[in-house]
Amino acid sequence: MASEIRFVEGGTVTSPKGFRAGATFAGIKTHGEDKLDLGLLLSESPCTVAGIFTTNKIKSPSVVLTQERLAGAKLRAVVANSGIANTSVGEYGMKDAHETVELAARHLGLEPEEVAICSTGVIGIELPMALIRESMGKIGVSDEGGNVFARAIMTTDSHPKEVAVSFEVGGKMATLGGCIKGAGMIHPNMATMLCFLTTDAAVERSFLQKALKEAADISLNMVSIDGDTSTNDTVLLYANGAAGNDPIWGDTPEAETFQRALDTACIHLAKEVARGGEGASRLLQIQVEGAKSTEDARKAARTIVSSNLVKTAVHGSDPNWGRVVAALGRSGAEVDEKKIALYINDVCIVWEGLPVPFHKDAVVAIMRGPEVSFRLELNLGDGSATAWGCSLSEEYVTINSAYTT
Repeated sequence: MASEIRFVEGGTVTSPKGFRAGATFAGIKTHGEDKLDLGLLLSESPCTVAGIFTTNKIKSPSVVLTQERLAGAKLRAVVANSGIANTSVGEYGMKDAHETVELAARHLGLEPEEVAICSTGVIGIELPMALIRESMGKIGVSDEGGNVFARAIMTTDSHPKEVAVSFEVGGKMATLGGCIKGAGMIHPNMATMLCFLTTDAAVERSFLQKALKEAADISLNMVSIDGDTSTNDTVLLYANGAAGNDPIWGDTPEAETFQRALDTACIHLAKEVARGGEGASRLLQIQVEGAKSTEDARKAARTIVSSNLVKTAVHGSDPNWGRVVAALGRSGAEVDEKKIALYINDVCIVWEGLPVPFHKDAVVAIMRGPEVSFRLELNLGDGSATAWGCSLSEEYVTINSAYTT
């Protein structure tokens, strides 16, 4: 019988055994009540680590250094800052990334090669190293520190986004936790945000990387807020084996259980990012079924969820289904108009490519709820995919028109 995946109440990135975290306010961001901007996440024991990174051609030195550290296969910790991206600042970017890692390693009693670095915030500003030097030693890490770490990586996020799930592998109970930040500059070209995942399960490295990529492809890579991809996108998954199970390898029942647990956690975090998008009034979900292939289903779902016309219609609770069909048609997915069915929150709007009568006021009322779902049946094959986004409002423009002023 397949292992049940259970959500852990109040779960976070330190819910798995052997992980500790903490944070402080260093002054990287402007001062505010309860603000945090510098955090540490640590495994008490050596880890297997997987990672995926931005596809943007402009990369933060923080990303480049973490990619180098990941290749060295010694990572046990990460230092993360919010407020400044450490991007496009010349030679100081890599110099400051190295120094920040060295400060964190010294504070945690580790070697620099065991520490990754992630940064998020405004591009084109150097890290304030004097503040970071002064503040690093103030960070106390504990197994209760997951929430403050999640808060420390926030920029325009309205709330911390966290999760943990438990599952059984090899007769041992294991936990997988995580936190994520992202509210703007979110688009599915990689993994589209900073995301930190931890597990006390023992997992073989190549399978861990494969599992993370597969989970991201159905979750984090299926989110779009505004069509922009950050220079700093990073997802890291740490596995320390503290649960005591034999290492999980691919193509085993344990691997299937672990993949389901990871998928569950990542989908939850992806939906939280979409729900908390800048200026969002409601969550938008696009389900595509019956596509010729999975690739086609993903193309269609991502194109529709990224459409500004669809997103503004959702903001206005306007059942303007023609915008959805138009986005589908330009997605690159194979489409036969005469076979399309479209539902808004399970109310059929289109059947065999033609509109069907519906009570407009009733559908408008449905669309005023916290979640709006468009389900498209293409009736061409077995491919399916789901994407998440949010409504596009005047508040999004207000937030981003004065981001640095």
